[in-house]
Amino acid sequence: MELYFIRHGIAEDTSEYEDDRMRPLTDKGRIKTEKVAQRLVQLEIKFDLILTSPLIRAKQTAKILHRAGLSSILEESHHLAPEGSLQNWLKSHYPASIQTIALVGHQPNLANWAEQLIWGSPQDKLILKKAGIIGVELPSIEETLLNKGELFLLVSPKWILE
Repeated sequence: MELYFIRHGIAEDTSEYEDDRMRPLTDKGRIKTEKVAQRLVQLEIKFDLILTSPLIRAKQTAKILHRAGLSSILEESHHLAPEGSLQNWLKSHYPASIQTIALVGHQPNLANWAEQLIWGSPQDKLILKKAGIIGVELPSIEETLLNKGELFLLVSPKWILE
């Protein structure tokens, strides 16, 4: 199984919103995320499923990926919210046909999850830029144990758009 950890695009400033969960993408964030999505299409990357955090900026990012045709299935998962848990998400079972999942969420959670899957615990080594992507291959979701993942992709939006 391949997991693509995708951080939300550039969002409005925290000080402008009383509730952080409601912060939307900026115009620049939308445009950059749309360019990243189009580049993924050009690279012929497809997801069986896009899962997104329930926070507005992540949902907007996931919808951009969905509209670009990267997956026909888009679902929200509370596990991807900042207070979410990798262990609880791993207990979720997906059909065997789901082999490629995009997880759209937040830093440091997504990088920490990737590190747990690769090294068994967060190492604070991977930095996921806004609209950046980390790819981790797992043996399968049913048999995944921490530190069984293999890093196959770590790109910033700047790199993927060049």
